[in-house]
Amino acid sequence: MTKNLVIVESPAKAKTITKYLGKDFLLKASFGHVRDLPTYTLGVNVKEDFSPIYKNIKDKSKLLKELKKLGKEAEQIYIATDPDREGEAIAWHLQESCGLDPKKVKRVVFYEITKTAVQGAIKKPRPLDMQLVDAQQARRVLDRLIGYKLSPVLSRKIRKGLSAGRVQSVAVKIICDREKEILAFDSKEYWVIETNVQPDNTKKTFTTKLFAINNEKEKLEVDNKKQADSIVAKLNEATYSINNLKKTKVTKNPTPPFITSSLQQEASRKLNWTTKKTMLIAQQLYEGITIDKEQLGLITYMRTDSFRISNDAKKAAKDYITKKFGAEYIPEKERVYKQKKMAQDAHEAIRPSYIEQDPKTLQPKITSDHYKLYKLIWERFMASQMSSGIVENTQVTVAATNKAEKFLLRCNGNIVLFDGFSKLYSEGKDQQENQDVDQNLPDLKKDESLKLNNIESAQKFTQPPSRFTEASLVRELEEKGIGRPSTYAPTLSTIQDRGYINREKKMLHPTELGLIVNEKLEQFFSKIIDIKYTAKLENLLDEIMEGKHEWKKVIEDLYTPFSEMIQNAYDKMEKINTDKPSDEICEKCKKPMVIKTGRYGEFIACTGFPECKNTKPIKKALDITCPDCKKPLLEKTTKRGKIFYGCSGYPECTFAAWDKPVNEPCPKCKAPYLLIKKSKGGESKYCEKCKKKDSKDS
Repeated sequence: MTKNLVIVESPAKAKTITKYLGKDFLLKASFGHVRDLPTYTLGVNVKEDFSPIYKNIKDKSKLLKELKKLGKEAEQIYIATDPDREGEAIAWHLQESCGLDPKKVKRVVFYEITKTAVQGAIKKPRPLDMQLVDAQQARRVLDRLIGYKLSPVLSRKIRKGLSAGRVQSVAVKIICDREKEILAFDSKEYWVIETNVQPDNTKKTFTTKLFAINNEKEKLEVDNKKQADSIVAKLNEATYSINNLKKTKVTKNPTPPFITSSLQQEASRKLNWTTKKTMLIAQQLYEGITIDKEQLGLITYMRTDSFRISNDAKKAAKDYITKKFGAEYIPEKERVYKQKKMAQDAHEAIRPSYIEQDPKTLQPKITSDHYKLYKLIWERFMASQMSSGIVENTQVTVAATNKAEKFLLRCNGNIVLFDGFSKLYSEGKDQQENQDVDQNLPDLKKDESLKLNNIESAQKFTQPPSRFTEASLVRELEEKGIGRPSTYAPTLSTIQDRGYINREKKMLHPTELGLIVNEKLEQFFSKIIDIKYTAKLENLLDEIMEGKHEWKKVIEDLYTPFSEMIQNAYDKMEKINTDKPSDEICEKCKKPMVIKTGRYGEFIACTGFPECKNTKPIKKALDITCPDCKKPLLEKTTKRGKIFYGCSGYPECTFAAWDKPVNEPCPKCKAPYLLIKKSKGGESKYCEKCKKKDSKDS
């Protein structure tokens, strides 16, 4: 007989926890959700009380049967799913689906998977929190109603297979709004004038930028070449001296430890990772990975919006920093990071579970991706507990005097007096925006004369606002109160998978389809995708978790006006044809074919659909012939949307390559073509024949 049954979500988590609990505990994994709303029907009782109609997930029947049997045999049942709304809901669904005796069921949560945390949680179980469960049900039902009612409108009126959602459609709107700003932006010309000057007593030079004439408070704007040339001529005849020196000591404080959103942003900036990948690797670090034949959970729970740190973790960090860097790297007062209202204050920030497990020690023992993210989390946390840096900033104003005019030029420099936390970590930036670079300045004195070496004037143009990256979009969603930390990764993944947004060189661009869908949603569902309304709705859903509202009543109040919008859209939205003409005729029915866009990109389809279902991939010719038969090579796509390169003579000729062939002979073996290999570091060319030969020789 099983004395204690412990149910967690994943096998990795089960494997990690088993060693901490002993032989009286049997660990089983639910593999995530065990029941949900049905896939092909609404699954919500709209006509009565908006009750969800849950169904057991099809491939979980055998598992549920086993858990039900083990639950009857066990003296105690501990459900240890993740410590958030979703985890609480899974715990409740497990109890309901397996028919577990509520008197035997106890809820435990682990914010980190260490021996102390696991054994401590088992000693302090609690009942299921139905307010948390209701908060999750409210979100799930609301998202289902909006998605399942709104998506068919788009499918019927614009294109089959389109979808919309409470958060995803607002995210698309934000990107489309930015694109409209960019297109409407009126770029204006301006000129930057810089001088390179040198004190008499040193060979060291520095660069200054013109900012005013005579009066420092009146910033000079140079907006044409004629004006710039006139100023340059006067500067060439001017005498130069130090007009003013302003030195300021600045204290630079560390950034807080990671929460979900800041981790996603920093991983995007520094690692060029998608939010989806970041959360996947973080989940693995939390649940546990094998190190020296031992399963270890390396970080605390990764879905959190709290900066809170446990006292034990603070003490461990202090001890490590003192030993590694010295007592001067410990702040005089304990750091407290303030933040906005938190939805899940019981959580800690994201931090390493074991402070002594530094990244350098772990690097040979874990995968490259695990190491990169762990290093980011470890360094950010440790830096958050370190002393502030102290920098002496120097602002230099140079006067260039010519007859009655005094041109004022400026530059900045700094000296690090104490590095503090920056010895270990510095925060990444989204984009460098016309920022003056701090220089390493020579020793300067007020009124000191300077020698002019050269003057440069450069034409510039004002730039439109930047497109969003995944990092800056997550920040925007967070600042506007749209969605919650756990929703950012799936939202960004969905809007790209649906073809509404493209990601090019980290920048997010709306597609033509995305702009069309957004336009129609703004026209017929303006309230649903209104940013302020969506943020207000998020707060309302959070308040269900606090017991302030009855969740079904909240859904009812929202659904009535929404259903009226749906009917209005069916009645009044014009049908849009987004197909593009092609010059191909269907060989089966002789009707014209058009270019359509599907989940995996564009393809050619017959206009006789549904009677004729003929489709073809779009083939793009390359400027190179097949090395085997000399027929043209084509760019093709697989059924899953992956690009490859093959011969137009297929099936007679079967030449194909995943990497793009280019019309360049190999300098080594004189093969007629090279292949382009793409990686994070850029593009590189290689010869397939030489690569095979080198591999064989080695």
